[in-house]
Amino acid sequence: LKDQGLSPAGRMFSYHHRRPSDPFDFELGFPVAKAIAPSGRVVNGTLPAETVVRCVYQGPYEGLAQAWPALQDRVREKKYTETGRFWERYLTNPDEVKDPKNHRTELNWVVDSK
Repeated sequence: LKDQGLSPAGRMFSYHHRRPSDPFDFELGFPVAKAIAPSGRVVNGTLPAETVVRCVYQGPYEGLAQAWPALQDRVREKKYTETGRFWERYLTNPDEVKDPKNHRTELNWVVDSK
């Protein structure tokens, strides 16, 4: 982005096409105001419009491994149909928010809208 004179238009995210397995299948990205010129592995993409169950986890990134199963339990409690896809959006920047217990991560669990 910097090489093209652009800045992110929002917080970084990671979109996972399926639950973690070997190998992982996910994308890292930043929202942008306009399309970029592809460069190497950096390409334009879009997040699909989807129905999600969302929560915000506050704490160190190492705690995400416990936060995701808690969200999955909620999805199953409500009897939503799971798709296996999910994404995280990092609401705080660790360069700006130094104390890990104050890091905030939005968790989005994709469910079938039918």
